[in-house]
Amino acid sequence: MRHAEISRLEDMDYSGTEALNSICSNIAFIGRNMKKFILTSCTENEGKSSMAFQIMANMAKRGRTVCLIDGDLRKSMMIKRFGIRIEGEACGLVHYLAGYNDLEDVVYETNIPGAYIIPAGRDVANPLTLLDSEDYQNMMNLLGTKFDLVIVDAPPVGMVIDSAILSKACDGAIMVIEYGSRHKGELVDSVRQIQQSGCPVIGCIINKVRIKSLSEKSYYKSHYYAYSHYEYKKE
Repeated sequence: MRHAEISRLEDMDYSGTEALNSICSNIAFIGRNMKKFILTSCTENEGKSSMAFQIMANMAKRGRTVCLIDGDLRKSMMIKRFGIRIEGEACGLVHYLAGYNDLEDVVYETNIPGAYIIPAGRDVANPLTLLDSEDYQNMMNLLGTKFDLVIVDAPPVGMVIDSAILSKACDGAIMVIEYGSRHKGELVDSVRQIQQSGCPVIGCIINKVRIKSLSEKSYYKSHYYAYSHYEYKKE
């Protein structure tokens, strides 16, 4: 298996670490048949990709094997943003779905034990024909048998249709929302779009919360990170 090194994983303070632990504990106990998740947001810059990496690293430290897929085939920033150094040619999801590489060629073992990534590979103008395919569905099913957790870091659902297509092969969707930045109607529309694909929205991560805005206790005043609330209903 090929290797990749992640060099820019953000450090968290105490409150951020505790919030992340809460998020990952909820994911871990949501059900043994819930293994494939999509992370998306309403729009850009809400912290979705950073949250995906933090969840991957946290779950890997718990002894789980985790595969993180870069599902943004239009404007991928994963490799540059997180300082990922890849062994050899940077092949990824596009190369596999287009038939240029086998799956084992695009799954990279990282320097975080138990954590693996599938990069986008390259940007394409219209990825829908690749994503809305039997090959993508089969790939997700196969990854679900090989890994304890599969996370798809998808483009914002409020900007392109890709997230709804990607979610078809997932067991659940998680919305990442920047605190105070969204109107209720935007969130409702985004959730509805995912649900129409047949994928349940299992929860929402409220990101970039300054803890002192929720509590004036001095113990929680220093920094911001995530507050999470999960609900799951069987249909």
